[in-house]
Amino acid sequence: MRDRAACDFARDHQQIVTGSSPMGAVRRELRTADGVRIEAGYEPYAGPADGGRAAGTGADPGAIVLAHGFTGALGRAPLRRAATAFTAHAAVVTFSFRGHGRSGGRSTVGDLEVLDLAAAVAWARSLGHRRVATVGFSMGGAVVLRHGALHRAEHGDGHASSTSDPVMHRGRTVARTADRGGAQGAGDSQGDAYADAVVAVSAPARWYYRGTAPMRWLHWAIQHPVGRLFSRYGLRTRVHHRDWDPVPLSPIAAAPLIAPVPLLVVHGDQDPFFPVDHPLALAEAADPEASELWLVPGFGHAENSADPALLDRIGDWAATRLQAPAARPHHGSRDKQDATEGTDG
Repeated sequence: MRDRAACDFARDHQQIVTGSSPMGAVRRELRTADGVRIEAGYEPYAGPADGGRAAGTGADPGAIVLAHGFTGALGRAPLRRAATAFTAHAAVVTFSFRGHGRSGGRSTVGDLEVLDLAAAVAWARSLGHRRVATVGFSMGGAVVLRHGALHRAEHGDGHASSTSDPVMHRGRTVARTADRGGAQGAGDSQGDAYADAVVAVSAPARWYYRGTAPMRWLHWAIQHPVGRLFSRYGLRTRVHHRDWDPVPLSPIAAAPLIAPVPLLVVHGDQDPFFPVDHPLALAEAADPEASELWLVPGFGHAENSADPALLDRIGDWAATRLQAPAARPHHGSRDKQDATEGTDG
């Protein structure tokens, strides 16, 4: 019998939003560097609902690109809820990872998904946004960490490293923007695919973790033929049958490569999938001068459990970094910050 948390995880991801799109919203099909078709959506900055502080004084509020968790999708209720909350702080781009929703391809559970995110970030910049933050949940959290390490600004704009700086990935030395052929074709240009701020919510620190019952169930759904059939028809997620070979850059290995770009790690103390040693390990690996860790009391896992108060805090953090002077990277703190707002687990 499957663990209750795993059952809740499966049930929550069946919610589909079919309501009308907000004024100014755009839908588009993107193509990744390896040719996969990705469904994506754009929602303009709506401003704070309470009439409070706007997201900066300039004409461009920046954009937040959302990366959902495994079995999520652009049109599903948890991601729509997050997107709506974030439009109070910036413009928002959502998309479905390969193998999810109406996107093509099959899920590689965090490996080639970095190319999907790169395409979405490049699209956000092509719409006129000079600064872009990435916010990822669970699997998406691992992807934003890897993307932040592998896709860097080519010049200025507040980033000290260039695309020529080498990093070990997939068993070989590659440029920081490269990941299975690099980001060329993942948007308007390879140099447009970098992030100016990174937020990883409920992300794993390492691959192959099976220390909790929900993760053991999830590995069955990914690796076993019957599990992949269940994922396809029960969770509407198409998973690739091949194992990783070689194993991609891990989240904990990616974390220190993100600096000086600001990094926020958010995790709940009631997460049924990844216990708190995962965010603590990510925070320990990250540059302490450019990273923060929030351990949120009562918070469960990813976009399914994120309540409006937590989403608002994350959106405000991202918008603040997007409006920071481009030439001066944010210097944060790695110390634990307990959220006082109520969250559901």
